[in-house]
Amino acid sequence: MTNTITRNSQNQTKSTAYITSHESSSLSQANTKIGYFIPEFPGQTHIFLWREYQALMELGMNAELISSRKPNKNVMSHSWSQEAENLTTYLFPLSLQDIIDAALVIFKAGAAKWLKCIKIALKAPNMSLKQKLYLIGLLPFSAKLVRCASKQGWSHIHVTMCGKVADIALFASVLGDLTYSLSQLGPSLTSYGPNQEQKWKYASFGIFQSHKLCQEAQVELAQYLPNDIVVAPVGVNLDTIKRQTPYQPWNQAEPCKVYTCGRLNPVKGHIYVIEAIKILRERGFDVRLQISGEDELGGRGYRQVVEQQIRENALTDYVELLGAVSEERNRQAYEEAHIYAMGSLNETAGAVATMEAMAMAMPVVMTNVGATSELIDDGVDGLLVAAQSSQEIADAIARLLLDPELAVNLGKNARRKISAKFHHRLSAASIKKLVDTLLQRSKSKHLSSSQTFESQLS
Repeated sequence: MTNTITRNSQNQTKSTAYITSHESSSLSQANTKIGYFIPEFPGQTHIFLWREYQALMELGMNAELISSRKPNKNVMSHSWSQEAENLTTYLFPLSLQDIIDAALVIFKAGAAKWLKCIKIALKAPNMSLKQKLYLIGLLPFSAKLVRCASKQGWSHIHVTMCGKVADIALFASVLGDLTYSLSQLGPSLTSYGPNQEQKWKYASFGIFQSHKLCQEAQVELAQYLPNDIVVAPVGVNLDTIKRQTPYQPWNQAEPCKVYTCGRLNPVKGHIYVIEAIKILRERGFDVRLQISGEDELGGRGYRQVVEQQIRENALTDYVELLGAVSEERNRQAYEEAHIYAMGSLNETAGAVATMEAMAMAMPVVMTNVGATSELIDDGVDGLLVAAQSSQEIADAIARLLLDPELAVNLGKNARRKISAKFHHRLSAASIKKLVDTLLQRSKSKHLSSSQTFESQLS
């Protein structure tokens, strides 16, 4: 079950049990078609969004993919990437016909609406003039989004992240009288840039990845949040993320395989896991580490920093960078490893790779940052350690190596946790229920207006 937070006019809140996927299916609106908006899709970290999209389709919602632009080819690593690209409409680049169509959309919208967009951009808080002019420069892409929505017959647009794509949806809602909603994945409200106040002010509803993130928003964005906000973490498809063979803890006759998965970015804390491997080897443990994930530049960015650290610590033979890998290769790595370890400096409850490792009944070591305590109960279904502490990561891994019974029990409990609270259909069911409710309200409002008009005529 997920939770919905309904805000009343006094800005108070109340939490109630929300919806399961089966309930959502029974409440389906016939032929509902929405745009499902993902930035730079399909990227290496977008597996959870692909799952959510598929779950929406399974629940009877006709979701069509739209994205800002195509990602670097080096991070399009999944077996489904080509299929996803073929299904996606891209806003960038603008063709000559797109420019003409966008100009027509803006012209037909009328001066009042495009001037309102400019006013919104100029009022954006904590932004320089250059940044505000950049926002205004997004108007042609917003107009293209309006054109796509009209052409495809979308009744709503769900925006999966709160960055620039949310600004584009905001302006589209003004130009084309579209409704849109937001998912805030975190790990913090500032993760997706400025202008969060106005992005949320014009949204019809919002979905938060964790209770911590939702509570932060209720404090910092209280007057801007829509009436309906839901805590519904993205999750794991348990039908595919499951073991082929039972988990086997480490035995001292073979090297210990540690695995971690996350884009090569400083916030993922890979350097602390690498240092932990050095500490463990100095203690006499024969441990090896595999890291899957690539930097945003396809290997020309932060990867070089990580490679340098590996060399400086004389770990070239013991730490392997796999780059961006497919879902199948990632699952194989979970299957083969003894321990999953992550050194993130900040995370939401939905550290998706950690969820996947837990779903694979592996013992996990994770930094206690952000909302990870909503995912992991320390000592019950995983081990939590302090951030930026290679020593604590090493100690936790050593504890699992020396206590195979603990490793097995943590893994079993982890699988149960994901099955109960973090499967992929929960967030999709929440989106569908809220879209259905939004459309029903719109239908009722239209019907009421029609009845009022008819009564006036009579």
